[in-house]
Amino acid sequence: MRFVPAALPAVLPLAGAAVAAAQILPAASWLPPVRALTPRLAGRGRADHVALTFDDGPDPASTPRFLDALEDLGVAATFFCVGEMAQRNPELVRETSARGHEVAVHGWYHRNQLFRPAGVPGQIGRAAQLLGDLTGAPPTWYRPPYGVVTGQALLAAGRARLHPVLWTVWAKDWTADTTPGTVESRVRPGLVGGATVLLHDTDAYAAPGCWRATLGALAPIVRTCQARGLHVGPLGEHGVAPARAVSVDDDRGP
Repeated sequence: MRFVPAALPAVLPLAGAAVAAAQILPAASWLPPVRALTPRLAGRGRADHVALTFDDGPDPASTPRFLDALEDLGVAATFFCVGEMAQRNPELVRETSARGHEVAVHGWYHRNQLFRPAGVPGQIGRAAQLLGDLTGAPPTWYRPPYGVVTGQALLAAGRARLHPVLWTVWAKDWTADTTPGTVESRVRPGLVGGATVLLHDTDAYAAPGCWRATLGALAPIVRTCQARGLHVGPLGEHGVAPARAVSVDDDRGP
């Protein structure tokens, strides 16, 4: 008969709870009050700059229209690409980078990691590798789908040399009733120095056609920033101190 310490039955549930907490608690950063307490993770940057970011592409039906609109406006942005979308549209990833925009990681599948955690670490690394191969430079930033950051995702991002970043203001531009006016009105109050704006350049995971509203609101959003004396650009020009992702084999130092 194997000896089992008397305290072990009591310790096991505590250990399981600790593991679960390490996985679940980081996901609270999705909530606006929590993001306010984590300015680096939220993407709070320098006082004269607004970071413009787009999620969920690349989509050949819509992303090129955003690239053209941004070129007309004379600004660059950060595009958080889903791995499966990038794999289907590699030339569009290359074009996005060639036109002066940052390409960043949005996971391999657009799934809530808290509810579907299987395979997430490998998927993050796979997406980072693909985007680096396509653009010729390793990506810097990682944003999880739905903004849900789990413990295992933070570890995987660290191993892939990615810095997790969320947003300070979003347009909620994925619904069927979205219009250019609602996109602009939701974003406008948050267009302050240091803001990171979350928009979407595709309807691949949203209501059909909703990207048209975002595209229609893009010029007013940029012009509002410029009227307020703010520069608009990608996260790489934002001056944000990257939130370090934790990795057990990360030897880069503080």
